[in-house]
Amino acid sequence: MAGVVTLGFLIALEFAARRYGLPGPIANQAREVIFAPKSGFLLYAGMALMMVVLTWRQRFIAVGAAIGIDVAFFGVRWAVDAKVTDGHPFGNGALWVILGCAVIALTRRTGRERVLLLKGVGLGLLLVAGRKTGDTWLLITSKARPMVLDQYVATADHALGDPSWLVGRIVTATGAIGFNFLDIVYGQLAVAAVIVALYQLRNVAVERRFPGHHLVRTFLVIGLLGPAVYMIFPVVGPVFAYGTGAEHWAAVSLWSQTPPSGQWAVADLWPETPPPIHTPHHMPFDGITPRNCMPSLHTAWATAIFIHSRKGPRVLRFAGTFWLMATLSATLGFGYHYGADLIAGVVFTLTIEAALRSYDRGWDRSGIQLVAYGATVFAALLVSYRYLPLEMAKHPWVFGPLLMLVMTSVIYGYVRTVAPWEPRTAPTRQPESQPEPV
Repeated sequence: MAGVVTLGFLIALEFAARRYGLPGPIANQAREVIFAPKSGFLLYAGMALMMVVLTWRQRFIAVGAAIGIDVAFFGVRWAVDAKVTDGHPFGNGALWVILGCAVIALTRRTGRERVLLLKGVGLGLLLVAGRKTGDTWLLITSKARPMVLDQYVATADHALGDPSWLVGRIVTATGAIGFNFLDIVYGQLAVAAVIVALYQLRNVAVERRFPGHHLVRTFLVIGLLGPAVYMIFPVVGPVFAYGTGAEHWAAVSLWSQTPPSGQWAVADLWPETPPPIHTPHHMPFDGITPRNCMPSLHTAWATAIFIHSRKGPRVLRFAGTFWLMATLSATLGFGYHYGADLIAGVVFTLTIEAALRSYDRGWDRSGIQLVAYGATVFAALLVSYRYLPLEMAKHPWVFGPLLMLVMTSVIYGYVRTVAPWEPRTAPTRQPESQPEPV
């Protein structure tokens, strides 16, 4: 049923993209069977997820086959002088291996082994399809929502002290080294998720079954539901609405940038001068820049990685904390998000995580209350950003702490509710030492 629903959603999104003259997620993914993929790292991460169902011998064969196919593709491109100008020159091999395992499952496996291998293939393809779906959603938002609400969020953000302007000046001061380091962390968030997921799924090949709940599920649901909010609350971000757009980072970035958008901005203020407090209005923006700020899904995904890394070894917990802190710094420091977006992203993630965990264990009163409270707080945040921004800006010492308080209340409610759900291992009693006979 889940597979049918997912396929139906992808087909619907394909038609929606075609309506705007854009290739959909299915077409983009099919293209990468032959042409250079947008992210080779993501395809290899998807293959790594698929391999959790394989034995170690099968894993070595799969990796070797993927590398061999990529080498063959590189040789053909070199022979015909086909230069890779957009994307990565590797990754096709990983996609071929995933598809090959799907064929093997259908033709060479039966019963539970077929189902397990197909689940592994589906997991790998879902990670990749999730990225393609997100890219398509972003393109659709730029076409379907010509007016944006940045002035409302920027005004409300005065209650938080305009954190994007502050962190933006810090990142700008670090120059090329600081920017590109954070850019790598920001761009490879899916790879970080796969590392945590691989730890959670490490016993699948032995137990021949998947655990009830793992990070990939949360990751995909966030990506599925988040863009729907983009359509309701379209925002492009401070570097675009109040700056020169990607042109601001052109001198230090190692990667290609989107076309300049400074002509659409209110003024060239970011990150030096916070915008003045005035009555906000809808404002038009170009048909290219995604309306992908509210909520911050990078914050949401990094929060999910942090939550799921808490049950891992120390190095994994440290990595989860680092990725969360670096992602928050990048989202603000690059000017892609306002502080209000980050608060909404945290509440958004905790609500989804609570809903998935409640679904797995069976809905009870505590789970329903937590999900209802998180959804109510999230809706209240959106309503306040839209209809109370002036009051928030004029009374920052009231609304700033209040925003942090409501976010903290959701965090506290999540921790207090979910902690009793975790399986507890009874401590091993050590035998009491007996006195030596005299």
